[in-house]
Amino acid sequence: MTTRILLAEDQGMLRSALASLLDVEPDLQVVAQVGRGDEIVPAAVEHRPDVALVDIDLPGGSGLDALPDLVAAVPGCTPIIVTTFARAGYLRRAMTSGARGFLVKDDPVDQLAAAIRRVLAGEVVVQPDLALEALRAPDNPLTEREQQVLLASRDGATVADIAGALYLSEQTVRNYLSAAIGKTGARNRAQAQAVAQDHGWV
Repeated sequence: MTTRILLAEDQGMLRSALASLLDVEPDLQVVAQVGRGDEIVPAAVEHRPDVALVDIDLPGGSGLDALPDLVAAVPGCTPIIVTTFARAGYLRRAMTSGARGFLVKDDPVDQLAAAIRRVLAGEVVVQPDLALEALRAPDNPLTEREQQVLLASRDGATVADIAGALYLSEQTVRNYLSAAIGKTGARNRAQAQAVAQDHGWV
């Protein structure tokens, strides 16, 4: 029986190479490829893959944010995160959102193929050291709104920019930023963003 795979990876060359390598496997077939987070669910609904290999950092929305909608829209599709960001916070978010595997892009493709088969056999596949780190990592102290405001504050966005993007008042944005700075132990919002991203909280 052939396992149908959806690839969500924004780097076109890497995506094509990965698809070619997986298609060499006799029991694996890449049936869809997307380069944006907001394309994951529509492609899964159209092609009905058995497995979705999803990167985290995608234009059009994070791969992590797409997981709950993917699982709800196509219950028969099993998500596996494949990323360069081996962070405990990302692992915890991925697992609570329905992922059954969390793999790093540095791993050889034969290990990826083996991981796909193991996940379909009912296992959860995560690097042991990362799993241990996730168990030791602190819980995310940020509310959903605080996470959204921190994400929107990237790339030098002003308070007015953030307020407009999230349909909030400027004072409300300042309050969320102040709370996020305090909870992360940072001195300013840039440092808060860095701390939150380093922990995988945003």
